[in-house]
Amino acid sequence: MEDKKIELISAKGAMGVTEFALLYFPDCTPEIAYKRMWVWIRTSRGLKEKLLAAGWVKFQKLYTPKQVACLVEHLGEP
Repeated sequence: MEDKKIELISAKGAMGVTEFALLYFPDCTPEIAYKRMWVWIRTSRGLKEKLLAAGWVKFQKLYTPKQVACLVEHLGEP
């Protein structure tokens, strides 16, 4: 079941970094949501390595579907 949720989110295609962060922090401003997501990426054990393996580079503006799936798998459903 959870795999299907990840597929639905990643099927959307590339997703803006801030747009994705707002899914996890809907009550924050876009800037704060982006900053909080970056803290999660830096501090969640193994997440940054998974994203790097998926082709992520610091300060990119869009997450690829593969990176979105990686984030959702690691962080859980928004």
